[in-house]
Amino acid sequence: MIWSPPYLVSGHTWHGRKGPVKNAFRYGVDYVLIDAEAEQAGPGLFARNRGGFASVQDRDHGGDPGKGRGPVWVREVLATHGMPAPAKILLLTQPRILGHVFNPVSFWFCLDEAGTLRNVIAEVTNTFGDRHSYLCGDGRTEITAETELMTRKIMHVSPFQPQTGGYRFRFDLRPDRIGIKIDYDRQGGGVIATLVGEPRPLTNAGLLRAFLRRPFGSRRVLALIHWQAAKLWWKGAPYRNRPVPPDRAVTQGVRQQS
Repeated sequence: MIWSPPYLVSGHTWHGRKGPVKNAFRYGVDYVLIDAEAEQAGPGLFARNRGGFASVQDRDHGGDPGKGRGPVWVREVLATHGMPAPAKILLLTQPRILGHVFNPVSFWFCLDEAGTLRNVIAEVTNTFGDRHSYLCGDGRTEITAETELMTRKIMHVSPFQPQTGGYRFRFDLRPDRIGIKIDYDRQGGGVIATLVGEPRPLTNAGLLRAFLRRPFGSRRVLALIHWQAAKLWWKGAPYRNRPVPPDRAVTQGVRQQS
């Protein structure tokens, strides 16, 4: 598959809570998909590794928030886990808007020379400032829309869910559609989350339309997270204090099924 980033991926995310305390929501979201190692020839309102109206900066990804090393970190992670070096690394993330960024999850897509998806790193960040990444795939087997990738849950994300159970990931990457499903399953509950959007060439007009449609970028995301937390508290969901963050940065998936 041939990708020619950068793209604007406007779509929606849906979350549905499993267990006795029900809650579900659907919100519009705006991501960008970039070639993480290329010099971006994007529009004037989009910047790479510098300030701008919208930007993606390596310091925000691939390591602790604010101390990231971008795709260099990705290659080190893959090498450490015995994975083949990718020919191309794509990053799907919400950009900084007017200098502010918060991404509950970003995705590194690692492709071979034919454009086939071989690895995915899901980079999860919680509202407490912690980050943990989940390495999916074995680096050799193609990841298709039917492939289910599994990892243990390591990091505390929501104070209304325990730090137990596991994730099941599915990735459906096409030129006209990006679809991601994360099924967090634990005894007695969990959450299903999806992200669906259409990649379109990144333009100034597209960025402005996205901003006018969903103002304030990640500040809006944070506000919506806290709104949903307030609803769960009101419904009586048990609150769990933040545990000690994990002492390692990456967890490798335990198995792969197709």
